[in-house]
Amino acid sequence: MRFLARSLTGLFLAAMTVALLALAASLIAGAVAERLSTQRPGQPARERVFTANVVTVTPGVLVPQTVAFGEIRSRRTLELRAPRGGRVLEIAEGVEDGATVTEGQVLVRLDPADATSARDLAQAGLREAEAEGRDAERGLLLARDDLAAAEAQAELRGQALTRQEDLQRRGVGSPAAVETAALALSSAQQAVLSRRSALAQAEARVDQAASNRSRAAIALAEAERALEDTVIRASFTGRLNGVSVVAGGLVGANERLAELIDPDRLEVSFRLSTAQFSRLLDDAGGLILAPVAVSLDVLGAEIAATGRVERVGAAVGEGATGRLVYASLEGARGFRPGDFVTVAISEPEVSGVALLPATAVDSAGGVLVLGAGDRLEVQVVPVLRRQGDDVIVDASAIAGREVVLERSPLLGAGIRINPIRPGAAEEAAAVAPAAPDTITLTPERRAGLIAMVEANSRMPEEAKARMLEQLAQEQVPAQVVARLESRMGG
Repeated sequence: MRFLARSLTGLFLAAMTVALLALAASLIAGAVAERLSTQRPGQPARERVFTANVVTVTPGVLVPQTVAFGEIRSRRTLELRAPRGGRVLEIAEGVEDGATVTEGQVLVRLDPADATSARDLAQAGLREAEAEGRDAERGLLLARDDLAAAEAQAELRGQALTRQEDLQRRGVGSPAAVETAALALSSAQQAVLSRRSALAQAEARVDQAASNRSRAAIALAEAERALEDTVIRASFTGRLNGVSVVAGGLVGANERLAELIDPDRLEVSFRLSTAQFSRLLDDAGGLILAPVAVSLDVLGAEIAATGRVERVGAAVGEGATGRLVYASLEGARGFRPGDFVTVAISEPEVSGVALLPATAVDSAGGVLVLGAGDRLEVQVVPVLRRQGDDVIVDASAIAGREVVLERSPLLGAGIRINPIRPGAAEEAAAVAPAAPDTITLTPERRAGLIAMVEANSRMPEEAKARMLEQLAQEQVPAQVVARLESRMGG
């Protein structure tokens, strides 16, 4: 058995030796062959990089204009009408077509006789109502005194009944005396109820007197207002138009006397197409208060004014198209209602708007923006308006990013380019932004700083409390954090 074991061990060692020699020979042969080989490994294909002009999108303010034609109108026009019928007693001097009147100026006086009589009667009625009220107040005081006296009498009768009952229990009084005292108490209580009823009637009389006084006061106010309506005044400063009243004539209630026009509050109405009107809408669909410039050519002399868009017509109107827009005017001197003018509408300031070449935007509103690793990305932006070779886009989605100025079939999403930036040197030399004044701490960092402050025995208590309060806030001053970490070696 020992001979067999030793023979197998020898065979295993011999096989291992042969295998190691073969592996060494293979490694040496491979190394020699690689050394003697003259062929080089193939080079990977290079990615093609294109060159394109890019520009950083910076939102700005653009003021495109739309020209339309409109008509001047008055924003404040008042029809002077007679509030009540009567005879025209007086017409003020200068009440005629085209005359200028001031606010509060008396224009027409009607005969005030009937209104004066009605006012006097209303005053007399008010005085009667006030006298009735005073009488009711006095009656209320007397009713309260009567009730107090009746209640006192009932209390005395009750004491007398108690005394008689006590005497009867002791055998001194008689049942007849007790019965008489009880009847007297019942009569006193009945008197108390009667006085309470009288008091309620007195209070109701006071309330009725107050109501009558209020009605009389209302009647007097109406009479005084009717008397004031006999004098017709100008509600504001303006010019008269269509005066149709004569002195001594009879006018009916609500009859038209004249028209008052304010020449300083004019507006212009103009019609825009639906496409033009859509440019005056914001993101929410509301009307933008765009500034307007109005001009009128009068024999070579131009009259101009400025204003602002205020509202739009509620309906298109039968046989009309587009939208009817109204704009108020400021300093419209020389204009008159009915003038046919030229209106230039300017779009107001809109944040996030940029002007790009038309070659930078495709038909779907997509632009190529520069992404990570100088690779292109497709970004869709709303095109607000096209102006010649340029387009106005909403730059809120691409603000601060670089956009390719000229699109070509070779450029697309994922393509790497060599960007050519105008003014790159000036941008590189720009000053870096300043560090923030406050920072946000992690829980571990905050806990370490708080522990350091609490462990400092040389710091005054007031300073320690103030610093702990600062560290407990969400935003901690960066200067405080830097000073503490410098002391703790952080």
